[in-house]
Amino acid sequence: MQGTATRIGWGDLPAAVRSAVEGIIGDRVVEAVSQSGGFSPGTADRVRTATGRRAFVKAVSSALNPDSPVLHRAEARTAGALPATAPTPRLLGCHDDGEWVALVFSDVDGRHPSTPWRADELTRVLGALEALAAALTPSPVAHVPAAADLLAGDFAGWHRIAADPPPRLDPWVRAHLDELRHAADEGVAALSGDTLCHVDVRADNLLIDAAGTVTVVDWPWACRGPAWLDTALLLVNVRLHGGHDTEAMLRRLPLTADVDPAALTGVYAGLAGFFADSARRPPPPGIPTVRAFQQAQADALLPWLAQRLA
Repeated sequence: MQGTATRIGWGDLPAAVRSAVEGIIGDRVVEAVSQSGGFSPGTADRVRTATGRRAFVKAVSSALNPDSPVLHRAEARTAGALPATAPTPRLLGCHDDGEWVALVFSDVDGRHPSTPWRADELTRVLGALEALAAALTPSPVAHVPAAADLLAGDFAGWHRIAADPPPRLDPWVRAHLDELRHAADEGVAALSGDTLCHVDVRADNLLIDAAGTVTVVDWPWACRGPAWLDTALLLVNVRLHGGHDTEAMLRRLPLTADVDPAALTGVYAGLAGFFADSARRPPPPGIPTVRAFQQAQADALLPWLAQRLA
């Protein structure tokens, strides 16, 4: 599900913000092309300057969405500490005036993987995630939270649904709520580790260039967790778009093959509970389509959970 944000563009930024970004790049921007995908209501522009320099700029204000500047600040702290060996864009600078936060990255001349996922691109991305886990173990970033602390509240979604069930709760979910709650609690307990994890790996947070090199972008949710977590999470996106046997992939991929099946089931149960619980909430300001996306992910996960829990 791509192009789901209602974005402003480069020309919508205040002149002072544009000027600050140009100061970071070191030249005047003469062209900006908005990029699709993601859910931020702020800018996501590939820009070109008068002398041909290129960069990627993302900027947002608290007026557009009160949480988005907080996420941009978190991403700036993490991106600035990522090692050069990681397949991620380089942070060139950050502008933060208290209202607007703008991040400026090196430009990646790539595109999002095709969805439904092509087998060759999926193979490249899975290989890149394996390399990423190796490059980011132990975590090179000290300030990020542990995955269990970051996700504990999210993974309690089934507990919230049990306490306040919606009138049209899926019959299978209603019959298995206790099992889903228990599995999600086990999922939180399985999140120990010292790998820097992205935890939002999906097609629109990945870029593939003409040579097939994969770059992992958008790091506001980074945390310390198990080396297998990002690979397991990518398979949710693969499952969402269809065309691949994600269960068989879990059993053969190097990072997940030896993981306790109950731990993987628990993580997927926690995610499904988060998506199902969040999807019934009003949309956050400036992000009208995120609830439908969350529901689609819950719908993709529940049959898989039924299979695994059986």
